[in-house]
Amino acid sequence: MITWFLKGTGGARWSWFLTGACVAAATVVTGRQPAYTAYSLDVHTRMAIPAFARKYGLPCSACHTAWPELSAFGQAFKDRGYQLGNDRDSPIFQNNAYFPLALRTTPQGHLESTTHQPIDPAPSEKTITQSGFDVSGVDFLMLGTLHKDITFGLVPTLDADGTAGLEAAFVRFDNLGHSPWANLRVGKFELDNLFSEKRFTWLSNNGGFLYAYHYEPAGSVDNYAFGLGDNQIGAEFSGHSSNSYTRYSVSVLTTDDGEAGLPGGKSMDAMFALSQAFPLGGGLGPQRVGVFGYLGHRPTTFEASGGEPIPGTGTDNKSFLRIGATAQIWLGNLELIPLVSHAQDDTALGGGPEKPAWNTAMLEAHYVANPRLLVQGRYELLRISKQADPATPKTFGDADAIALGVRYYPFMFSRDGMALHGEFAMTRTTGMAPLSGDGSGVDALDPATKVWSRSLLLAFDFAF
Repeated sequence: MITWFLKGTGGARWSWFLTGACVAAATVVTGRQPAYTAYSLDVHTRMAIPAFARKYGLPCSACHTAWPELSAFGQAFKDRGYQLGNDRDSPIFQNNAYFPLALRTTPQGHLESTTHQPIDPAPSEKTITQSGFDVSGVDFLMLGTLHKDITFGLVPTLDADGTAGLEAAFVRFDNLGHSPWANLRVGKFELDNLFSEKRFTWLSNNGGFLYAYHYEPAGSVDNYAFGLGDNQIGAEFSGHSSNSYTRYSVSVLTTDDGEAGLPGGKSMDAMFALSQAFPLGGGLGPQRVGVFGYLGHRPTTFEASGGEPIPGTGTDNKSFLRIGATAQIWLGNLELIPLVSHAQDDTALGGGPEKPAWNTAMLEAHYVANPRLLVQGRYELLRISKQADPATPKTFGDADAIALGVRYYPFMFSRDGMALHGEFAMTRTTGMAPLSGDGSGVDALDPATKVWSRSLLLAFDFAF
């Protein structure tokens, strides 16, 4: 009966209404925040990882609008420490055969083409084209609960060349003082970005990152590395309302861009994020707006031995700033995600007499045609407002990025899932090599040259 009902016109909208009624009724009857039902999860969430689906006996579509992007319900589940409020939350009640592990990898074929690449003999330039079959690395996704209100995350990785890494490793203490407004996470984790690079649905060399998160201007000093989309090491204090419509986080982080072993200095970075959602319109989720800010520091002087810098002894820290605003807007099945940001570095980090500064603007669109089909597009621009060296042409480093893609999910079970992924992405940079590193990875000979880098990708993205 429910399946027939949801197949009718406006099924997604009615499913939200029906679940809301069920949750409200449960709240009235019990007098407390309810444990979520299989039905309420099944119709709302985008897939977290298959291990959660197996743990709670639910399909992966329970927490995702289109895997791996989270729905509002999936975000609330994550904010609660991957807990539903029932007896399956604690591992002591789990079947001994259950293990909180999921694996993700992406066999693929792709083509990369980048214009104006310097080659020998100098001065010569050429379009470099590379194509063939390839593999991504493997993510070992282990997330769950150690005890009631104690969450863990561990994500070892294996790169395609066999190099092992550690993407995330943290413990989180949830609901301190029995309040959702107080949660503490310590370790290596993704920053609380409203627009997550770890969960977005782009995979190609030129589409799989944001200039807003990773751009560094020409002339930046060698020991200055930072990516707002990179996982960082530190501590995060966060809170949220019962439905996660209101969210905040404040983080204190090491100055090493997620690199373990304290290779930097003794200073600390700080970040804040704040967002508010509103239950407006008839889309697949609420409307949300958010702001963020990151104040970072990098050492410019190190103690040395034998002429080599000693890790962890950095001093004379200089600052950099990233601030921005973003939103999540639902118009029926269409999701719009605008993002604007401003960035500025200290002169000592920019490598010139001036403080380099730049601005970005982005609009991403997702059309969820049905639970098995996602069509998406993105346009991002970056404009330099001040160069570190006044002699550098004003437009050197400007960038435009365009991406178009489609994801089709032939199946998505509690055991595993797959997306057939097609994507075309291209960037145009002025003078600089693309951030993707395609081609020779060297700046064009003429700083006014428009360098085009294009990616065409067909892939099988699966997790189990």
